[in-house]
Amino acid sequence: MVKMGTKKLSFLLCVWVLVFGFCYGRFVVEKNSLKVTYPKSLKGSYECAIGNFGVPKYGGVMVGSVVYPKANQKGCKSFSDVDISFQTKPGSYPTFVLVDRGDCFFTLKAWNAQNAGAAAILVADDRSETLITMDTPEEMNAGKGDYVEKITIPSALISRSLADKIKDALSNGEMVNINLDWTEALPHPDERVEYELWTNSNDECGPKCDNLIEFLKDFKGAAQLLERKGFTQFTPRYITWYCPEAFLLTKQCKSQCINHGRYCAPDPEQDFSKGYDGKDVVIQNLRQACFYKVANASGNPWQWWDYVTDFAIRCPMKDNKFTEECSDKVITSLGANLKKIKECVGDPHADVENPVLKAEQDAQIGKGSRGDVTILPTLVINDRQYRGKLSRAAVLKAICAGFQETTEPSICLTQDMETNECLENNGGCWQDKSANITACRDTFRGRVCECPIVQNVKFVGDGYTHCEASGALRCAINNGGCWKGTQEGKVYSACIDDHTKGCKCPPGFKGDGINKCEDIDECEEKLKCQCPQCKCKNTWGSYECKCGSGLFYSQENDVCMGKYTASMSGGNFIGMIILVAAVAGIAGYAFYKIRIQRYMDSEIRQIMAQYMPLDNQPEVPSQLHHDI
Repeated sequence: MVKMGTKKLSFLLCVWVLVFGFCYGRFVVEKNSLKVTYPKSLKGSYECAIGNFGVPKYGGVMVGSVVYPKANQKGCKSFSDVDISFQTKPGSYPTFVLVDRGDCFFTLKAWNAQNAGAAAILVADDRSETLITMDTPEEMNAGKGDYVEKITIPSALISRSLADKIKDALSNGEMVNINLDWTEALPHPDERVEYELWTNSNDECGPKCDNLIEFLKDFKGAAQLLERKGFTQFTPRYITWYCPEAFLLTKQCKSQCINHGRYCAPDPEQDFSKGYDGKDVVIQNLRQACFYKVANASGNPWQWWDYVTDFAIRCPMKDNKFTEECSDKVITSLGANLKKIKECVGDPHADVENPVLKAEQDAQIGKGSRGDVTILPTLVINDRQYRGKLSRAAVLKAICAGFQETTEPSICLTQDMETNECLENNGGCWQDKSANITACRDTFRGRVCECPIVQNVKFVGDGYTHCEASGALRCAINNGGCWKGTQEGKVYSACIDDHTKGCKCPPGFKGDGINKCEDIDECEEKLKCQCPQCKCKNTWGSYECKCGSGLFYSQENDVCMGKYTASMSGGNFIGMIILVAAVAGIAGYAFYKIRIQRYMDSEIRQIMAQYMPLDNQPEVPSQLHHDI
């Protein structure tokens, strides 16, 4: 087994098969879209590779104007040294600075561009090749200390041919405007995001390990919240490699591997003579994986975050506490099933496969569009590898970009996560200001115009220019969007509850029923109270009609009548009709009863006469004959 001379073995591992320092794997370069909107000669969409540092705007779009500096064109020095600033001026596009590849780390170019005020950095490839992923330096002290974690602007590597065209356009005095688009950089198929973190328990690998541990601590709260509420499904992953059979008996394999060379990890200090060995890291990786497996089976997968953060705090290598005993104490304090976890770990010295680590090795090989996992740590969101800074805000934005639009949890719609586009001009959507109802629905990616559901009342329409309440309860919400008026203690409405939609002015009014209903003057329009003796007076929504002395107005017939006639023509007349009908009914019923009684008496008398002659009737001869 040949030992790698740098930490590249641990953090730029090409694949889980490592032989003589050569590595084989299918590395996938994650890309986003670059669209040139001006000049016309360059107009179109191009691919660019997302840098593995800074904060890509997952789910969003950035618009800017490209600047190629006249000096410091590789961006390896501070731009202030050459008196160049990329600060955005009022009314102008943000600056996307274009620099050439070479002479210094990609991260240093981005850091210098950010300090000069650039909104994003484009790195021009210096050779004609397939795009690569710009990564962070292997040693964090190469260049300028810990500046890498302070980079917040997005970065992209563009092809040499595109870069040359942009430079030509700029040299000819043309403005080059570009949209950097990450809206489709991550799939967003449904309301749940699945993500994996390929991580490591090693805490002695320098700043990268320190940053990973800090990320785990910072992101724990958000991760557990999303997991508990079912918004995400998280799986921790661990990379191991195996020792080639020819080197199984070497000191390197014995100190770095368990289960007879099947599962190995690099020595934490890169020194086999002191400190912890690689096999100690493998065993702790296995315990963490088993903790997750047991916690997930008990319905509490989010406890993994508690274990790994507590272990990092309580059991660090620098304090010589990176031990099984310390791990057991952490597991016990969290109330997890220690016995099941130890059964899952099994015997690291046995010449057998461990099913958990075997599954992890199988998962390292990329399937579909994901590619092999070759960089530690690696975050995979919806089966797509994340690129960029490993920080709470950056990762949470990327996860939020993985939700189907309008299904994002509230944590994704906070002010520090996205801009609420509904706050400006209501997002261009329909709204009813009087009822404080809007069709604008804020999303992580922007906004949608969608007629809402308010208090179980569904609004229907296009969401942009029109939304109308529908259903039986619609009149309870802003009167169903219909006209409503109150005057002189009277209330009239154009909304009818038993109608699913639509507005209709009530009787006595005319109009569209939505914006207005005007009172109809029945007197002026001669619709009512038109008899010779009638005196008409219009009222709001109705009218009053009076007759001369001794006369009464009949609204049904629109005539004036005398007292008796009026009484008969009104309610009394109806009452009289009812009374007469009732008397007639009773008389008919009595007549019917008498007829029935008489009929029945007659029938009974005839029957009885056959058996016993009545006093006043002659004997009737028998009709029966008996044969002897």
